[in-house]
Amino acid sequence: MKSIFDKISYECSRNVTRAYSTSFSSAVKMLSPRIRQDIYNIYGFVRFADEIVDTFHEYDKEQLFNLFEENLTNALRDKISLNPVLNSFQHTAIKYNIPQELIDAFMNSMRQDLVKKDYTTLSEYNEYIYGSADVVGLMCLKVFVNNDDKRYEELKGPAMRLGSAFQKINFLRDLKADTEELERNYFPSLNLNEMTDEVKRQIIEEIEADLAEGYKGILKLPVEAKFGVYTAYAYYRKLLKKLKNTPPLEIKSRRIRVPNYQKLGLLAQCYLNYRLNFI
Repeated sequence: MKSIFDKISYECSRNVTRAYSTSFSSAVKMLSPRIRQDIYNIYGFVRFADEIVDTFHEYDKEQLFNLFEENLTNALRDKISLNPVLNSFQHTAIKYNIPQELIDAFMNSMRQDLVKKDYTTLSEYNEYIYGSADVVGLMCLKVFVNNDDKRYEELKGPAMRLGSAFQKINFLRDLKADTEELERNYFPSLNLNEMTDEVKRQIIEEIEADLAEGYKGILKLPVEAKFGVYTAYAYYRKLLKKLKNTPPLEIKSRRIRVPNYQKLGLLAQCYLNYRLNFI
């Protein structure tokens, strides 16, 4: 029966999330069980697309990406895929009426990573972030508001700002890998040979503004989603603080992390804030 295959597909998406991001996986566990699986399904989809363009260097990545995109189109049309991750995603996309425009924008940004190395203008930078991060936040928002279009429109702006903040923090955290291994530079203001305190300050101020706007949206989220999203927000805010206190040359030379013991303390503080109605 297809229900058995669907169950296996959902387990695959959960395992993808747990294997690739312990921090995000921990945040998802803080969501209501009603929506948890759908967020796993979205993450599994975006992670697999990202893996194709970022890590499969010994293969023809363009060919693999084209095949993945074709399978995605077929999955959304046929409401089934033999790729378990795409089978999971199509279920969520159809259930919550995720707009095709969001899916297309995401795939377009991922395709850019196959060929584009430098984002030299603000327009290019914003377009990439919209497709790679903002739309993922909007996909999750469709799940959080359970097809309430009015609430979706109200929270759309903050969700995009939160997605932008998370992505920009990832760019800073992964600066070494992006520049040395993938030869990419996403920040238009950044000359990698002259990473200065002033450039870092400008980037962090931009991120802090995004986080502040995103937080306003978290406060208005349905109860099923609020704690989980707040947990992810708190983790990224902690990571940004570490990046802010790290010299530019050190950010260029190693990946900055939040230690596991600090993550556990952060989770406890988030839970306390939530229970005390501070959010």
